[in-house]
Amino acid sequence: MRRKDREVSDILTLTNILNKCKTASIAMIDGDMPYVVPLSYGYEITEGSLLLYFHCAKEGRKLNILHTNNKVSFTIFDEGEPLHADTPCNSGYYYSSIIGNGTVKFIEDSAEKRHGLSLMYANQSGKNVEFTDAQADSVCVFKIISRDYTGKQKAMI
Repeated sequence: MRRKDREVSDILTLTNILNKCKTASIAMIDGDMPYVVPLSYGYEITEGSLLLYFHCAKEGRKLNILHTNNKVSFTIFDEGEPLHADTPCNSGYYYSSIIGNGTVKFIEDSAEKRHGLSLMYANQSGKNVEFTDAQADSVCVFKIISRDYTGKQKAMI
């Protein structure tokens, strides 16, 4: 990372960023072209790995791509407040972000699907909800497993 002064490595700040943000953009390769899609997510950090959980319909372009190539990149960010300096070149935004690379794993086990859906709902709504097997089985649930992620932040002073 070029701007080491903005690097975020402590788990508390990373967790705060993940809690504040609600959408992750996932980048995939579709043949010889990139394809990026924004999705709501849930997460957990375990043994140094960031696990991002997603759900979607059981068919579609995204799933076709991921079944062919399960390597992805992702970005999660909060734009924050604008910074207007006297010199336009020094203007910008306060922000928080996490970017990384990982591997997609499709979840077939109902208990793990329910767990992922509960994490997603908690991150989106702040509420803890238990999902039924029927609810979990009605959607595709997958997770990105990443050990290669970094946080970056330009915080307001």
